[in-house]
Amino acid sequence: MKRLKAFLRQAYGGPWYKRVVVWFCTIIIAILLGLVAVDVNFLWLFGRSPGFKEIQNPVTKEASEIYSCDSVLMGRYFNENRTPVKYKEISPIMVRTLIATEDERFYHHHGVDIPGLFAAVKDIVQGRGRGASTITQQLAKNLFRVRTQYSTGLLGHIPGLKILVQKAKEWIVATKLEMTFSKEEILTMYLNTVDFGSNSFGIKTAARKYFGSTPHDLTYEQAATLVGLLKATSSYNPRRHPARSTERRNVVLQNLYDHGGIILHGEHATQAQLDSLKAIPMGVIKHFGESSFDGIAPYMRTELQDYIDQLCEDGKVMGYEHEHLDLYADGLKIYTTIDSRMQRYAEEAAFKQMRHLQRLFDEHWRGMRPWRDSQHREISGFIENISHKTERYKALKKQFPDKPDSVRYYMNLPHQVKLFSYDGPIYREMSTMDSIRYMVSFLHCGFVAIEPDTRHVKAWVGDIDFRFWNYDKVTSRRQPGSTFKLFVYTEAMNKGLKPVDRRTDSYVSYKSWRSGKAASWVPRNANGRYSGANMMLKTAFALSVNSIAVKLGYEVGIHDIAATAHAMGIQSELDEVPAMCLGASDVTPLELVNSYCTIANDGRYSAPCLVTQIVDRDGKVIYKAKHTETQAIPYRSAFFMQQLLKGGLTTHGGTSQALWQYINPVKGKVDFGGKTGTTNNNSDAWYMGVTPKLVAGAWVGGEYRSIHFRTGALGQGSRTALPIFGNFISTLLRDPRFAHYMAKFPEPKEEIDPKDYEGWGGGGGYVRTFSVDSLRKLGPMEGVGLGGNGGGASTGGATEAASTSEGASAQPTPKPEVTE
Repeated sequence: MKRLKAFLRQAYGGPWYKRVVVWFCTIIIAILLGLVAVDVNFLWLFGRSPGFKEIQNPVTKEASEIYSCDSVLMGRYFNENRTPVKYKEISPIMVRTLIATEDERFYHHHGVDIPGLFAAVKDIVQGRGRGASTITQQLAKNLFRVRTQYSTGLLGHIPGLKILVQKAKEWIVATKLEMTFSKEEILTMYLNTVDFGSNSFGIKTAARKYFGSTPHDLTYEQAATLVGLLKATSSYNPRRHPARSTERRNVVLQNLYDHGGIILHGEHATQAQLDSLKAIPMGVIKHFGESSFDGIAPYMRTELQDYIDQLCEDGKVMGYEHEHLDLYADGLKIYTTIDSRMQRYAEEAAFKQMRHLQRLFDEHWRGMRPWRDSQHREISGFIENISHKTERYKALKKQFPDKPDSVRYYMNLPHQVKLFSYDGPIYREMSTMDSIRYMVSFLHCGFVAIEPDTRHVKAWVGDIDFRFWNYDKVTSRRQPGSTFKLFVYTEAMNKGLKPVDRRTDSYVSYKSWRSGKAASWVPRNANGRYSGANMMLKTAFALSVNSIAVKLGYEVGIHDIAATAHAMGIQSELDEVPAMCLGASDVTPLELVNSYCTIANDGRYSAPCLVTQIVDRDGKVIYKAKHTETQAIPYRSAFFMQQLLKGGLTTHGGTSQALWQYINPVKGKVDFGGKTGTTNNNSDAWYMGVTPKLVAGAWVGGEYRSIHFRTGALGQGSRTALPIFGNFISTLLRDPRFAHYMAKFPEPKEEIDPKDYEGWGGGGGYVRTFSVDSLRKLGPMEGVGLGGNGGGASTGGATEAASTSEGASAQPTPKPEVTE
């Protein structure tokens, strides 16, 4: 008590200089005690502050990078587009410019610049307000967001005190940062976290986005532009306001010159050299709106998110056994199986064929639209139902909840819309409803290529253009048609049948396999006729004869076929009815191609692999793919099915013979197999192409099942989907970098009698030949090149059975709209 009284006497009495010293010390002690109270959240008055542990291990949102197997950056996932760099990767020009502009005493303070604070107060009194935050304080705000992420406690609710608490926390965090990190580390963290506008967080992203450069190669005028942005990222944006940005840049350059920071040829710049720098035009590159799905294989990268989430759920990612990775913030490096070169070949092949098909499709309709019926009447509610799923309709519905006429008016009101075309995006004045009618007129495709031994997915084309159609056709379900016969014949081989065994192409008169009653469904061949020929199974498969496939289904068991399909790679639910044998149950191209890989891999199954390795932001490998496989079917069955798939090219009239025009240059060097598929009314067209080292599949069809070719020939798999595979594989095999894909299926690894699978593909002498003119009169046929195809089909004749191959004329299906 006596000491307190003595202190008060010194504070209020005695000489004036003693009173000043006492009050100064009192204020300093009070400030320090206040800062300590804020830091420890005394009595919960100030809210929690970042501790030393958090400061030593700061977590920033970083973009995750996706790489192809040939080390090409495919794209990024990000909310804040940020990729960190090291100090040595940053140009000294950028460092000097930043310090001269933002914090000239950076190397002389310890987080808070006390002289700078007094100077700021003086400027405010004189009416020249300016900021006093150091680079370290700005880093504290960027890293820990003390004004948003951390509460200000009970005192924060008192007007005027909240900002004081926040400012105190910034000082405390800045001081802790200076105690923890070197000046170089603080500069690096700052430049990696600061916002340069236009969703460019960090110096690396900003240098690339504005100048197409790197942090190491920034010039004086570029560095000055970026530093100038920090004052106001919108007002000084060089794209939106080039004149204003240039003026600000020149102010930064002048300031840098005044501090002796412009060094040219080892000497300080002259006034003339400074003037030359100021005269340089604002040289930002053309704007590009970078998003998480710009770059290579955008459809695959959409699927990649779910794929990695599943890896986490399965406990395969180290440290993420019970939670998912945040691809948009965790700064990962994800190494995929995609080959950027093969991806480009696949996209080019798909685009080329789809452009050609679209021209044929438009000519075929002769001005009609695919949402109209045979009497040219629009299908009731077709366009309206689609429009109700659009964002514009939902917004109008929200704006006019009880006014359907207003919604209808604005949906039909013309305005400028961006539309797809094969020559690039186009802009037209039309209503939302008319734009929907335009867009649904396009055909679509999906294509995926997988290595059968590793199951690495090498190419993934989800549709024509991700900017206009986000729905991935590689993972969408459609009826597979005759490509599903693979599983019927595989199960037949499992049950002991052989490729040379025979069945008759005739009317299927079996009773219903479930009820024992007379069958209400009668499968027919594509032309509605039966040849009556007793043919080998390898011939029936090559010609894709429906009646024999269904007979085999009854013979070996529908349930067993479904079980084999699931074991080989089909994950979709299958409707176990006889029509399943002809592809009535929906599957995805991805699982169908993977199932064909099981055949090429001698009957061994494994799941498709998209990612080989994931590395976290610290360079630690947190996931590495492990290849495991199971013997899904006996080797004998797989070997026989390899022979059947090859038969599609070597049998007269085989549905894959059109492939010869693409692969003739490598004939004899590579083994090829394949299977076409076409569903009723040509809504879905497929081709599965098989080689020993690569399996690929293509699907072509409309966005909706009512959109299809009206004439069978144009919509068949050999005319629509096969050319995508053909163009892709021919380009790939001409590239010497992919010479390792040139391979043939090996000789039997088990003792198998050649008589069980070798034999003339004609099937018991039933083959009849026709002249080309006579053949044309039979109507459209899959796999027959009437003008000569460079392969197995003769230009002078073909088998009658070739015209009785693809498609069932009355397949029962859970989706009756596709059974027109």
